[in-house]
Amino acid sequence: MRILVTGGAGFIGSHLCERLLSEGHEVVAMDNLITGSTDNIAHLAGNGSFSFIHHDVTNYIFVQGKLDFIFHLASPASPADYLAFPIQTLKVGSLGTHKTLGLAKEKNAGFMLASTSEVYGDPLIHPQTEDYWGNVNPVGPRGVYDEAKRFAEALTFAYRRFHGTNTKIARIFNTYGPRMRADDGRVVPAFISQALSDHDLTVFGDGSQTRSFCFVSDTVDGLVRLMMSNFEGPVNIGNPEEMTIREFAGFVLERIKTQSTIVYRDLPMDDPKIRKPDISLANEKLGWKPVVCLETGLDTTIEYFRKTGYQTGTSRQD
Repeated sequence: MRILVTGGAGFIGSHLCERLLSEGHEVVAMDNLITGSTDNIAHLAGNGSFSFIHHDVTNYIFVQGKLDFIFHLASPASPADYLAFPIQTLKVGSLGTHKTLGLAKEKNAGFMLASTSEVYGDPLIHPQTEDYWGNVNPVGPRGVYDEAKRFAEALTFAYRRFHGTNTKIARIFNTYGPRMRADDGRVVPAFISQALSDHDLTVFGDGSQTRSFCFVSDTVDGLVRLMMSNFEGPVNIGNPEEMTIREFAGFVLERIKTQSTIVYRDLPMDDPKIRKPDISLANEKLGWKPVVCLETGLDTTIEYFRKTGYQTGTSRQD
């Protein structure tokens, strides 16, 4: 197939491009590089089946030739990014989704929206199932991301119902791995970069809030399985192994021999207290579940930061 990946120079997008190329597909990556980097895809430049278009998907999109499928991953995806680019985040979720859905309609291509666990907000049910409508503060600082994705989901289903577009929705939970930026505000690169530079690990609140960490290869496998399935979603793609942020900080300190300790800061506004996916639907419909354990995934990520260099990040616990 010939596949477009918006956000293809980003963290998850670049890994997805690799996976699709390894399966023999032709891949077109598109990115405006606001948070992505061509460094993430530089090793693909010599591949005759890969091409890159520097473009902002909130503007009219032109891709020459046929397209069989579109993965819409374009969006700032970490708190540091969508708090720094609130208007751009809202625009890529609304205008960007509209433009990419329009392209899918024109090309008669399948379409997948990379949505997020953030549509559940600060959830009142645990674990989170796909039929839960969420607990989101639309005017809080995180609302720009949460509501952009919720609108994108509604628009995706509208195209499916009204135009008959073959759409799918994946709700991605906390994903980590190589090519994350140390300064992107997410807890995994923040804790690793802090520990490697012998800075104290910053935990917000008392550290009792929970997260569930999924290695990037598992997340990508879930997306590809959804693409190849007849299921439209939405479907949770994440690792149900839950731990507190305080426990995770201790785990990082065990994996990295460091002089760092843990320091505590005030909890940011609307920071979710719990986060754990129910993946029963993904297991049933896609035959999917994560296979990379936290020890292996974290060691791989730590090695990436050791090799590529790092700068101290500040965690927002996401």
